[in-house]
Amino acid sequence: MSEPSRAERERPLAGVRVLDLSRVLAGPYCTMLLADLGADVIKVERPGQGDETRGWGPPFVGGEAAYYLSVNRGKRSVAIDFATEEGRAALLDLAATADVVVENFRAGVLDRLGIGFEAIAERRPGIVFCTITGFGSGREPAGRPGYDFIVQAESGFMSITGDERPTKAGVAVVDVLAGLHLGMALLAGLRRAEATGRAERIEVSLLDAGLAGLVNQAANAIATGSEPRRYGNAHPNIVPYQVFRTADGEIAVAVGNDSTFEQLCRAMGLAGLAAEERFATNAARVEHREELVEILSARFAEEPAERWLERLDAAGVPAGKIRGPLEAIEAAAAAGEEATITLAGGLRLVGSPWRFDGEPMNASSPPPKLGEHTDELLGGGGGPPRPQR
Repeated sequence: MSEPSRAERERPLAGVRVLDLSRVLAGPYCTMLLADLGADVIKVERPGQGDETRGWGPPFVGGEAAYYLSVNRGKRSVAIDFATEEGRAALLDLAATADVVVENFRAGVLDRLGIGFEAIAERRPGIVFCTITGFGSGREPAGRPGYDFIVQAESGFMSITGDERPTKAGVAVVDVLAGLHLGMALLAGLRRAEATGRAERIEVSLLDAGLAGLVNQAANAIATGSEPRRYGNAHPNIVPYQVFRTADGEIAVAVGNDSTFEQLCRAMGLAGLAAEERFATNAARVEHREELVEILSARFAEEPAERWLERLDAAGVPAGKIRGPLEAIEAAAAAGEEATITLAGGLRLVGSPWRFDGEPMNASSPPPKLGEHTDELLGGGGGPPRPQR
């Protein structure tokens, strides 16, 4: 067996225990990333049912939905029934050993059961207690449930995506954004809790994550006082920055500045275009978008995609083939670096994107079966000991 890499030996969150009460995507995605970084993540699930995503298939691998497998590696699963006094006591025992709690229950549910923030902070004064809500606890109606699809509609994401009709993104992008935002805030909360010894309470709503993710589109709307239009595969502020059809397929072309536009024009045999006043600057190209796109489209249609990609790459113009997910994963590996990891039992998943000193860092254990670690964590009485940091 090969020696573990430095990244595997020196995981920055080793010794941090996370009690994961969340389900579906935003919370589990966040806690999986923490597990990749070395945290001991205990996934608490309802006996007999567990996380809803366990059944969100097909496809299934080894009896579990691929959806569930995508966001739960590196965790341990405990089955606890919160409806019983014994179950609530077990949860509080676990919380007393934790550094972080992540939950996405409807507002007030955990408090009514006696296992909310106040109860847990009493047992573990320095806890970082993290809540994911749909629309924010300070907004009305209170406790409105949130699903990514609905929040994509409500946040403005859907209105700026697609061509003729508003369109959702191909993945639950608001959930992913919320998980990433929570992970960053959670790490800051850990640092402050360690310094003060006081509990930290953090909330991230899907709506706020979606609004923050609008970035330039939100700024455009505020600046102009009008709603942005949908540009499909084009860009509202940069031209040309879109998909073009070639003689045998489509490619994406991104021209971020005027010098790159000059390079594009030379590569396409249209050098004179860059000198025309209507196309010389990005602002002018945005104003004359339709005219320029018509000229470029006609030229791109004359030759096949691979020839254009070779030519644009040689000219330093960002361009790419439109790939399906499987082809994209295979292309990343063919380019010299795998994007996937293989866990025990042969389960293959896309890994986390970071590199530490050039080394990838991912949890090595597969997503747990429902309640797989209940006896291990609760069987000794009084809950498990805290991990060493």
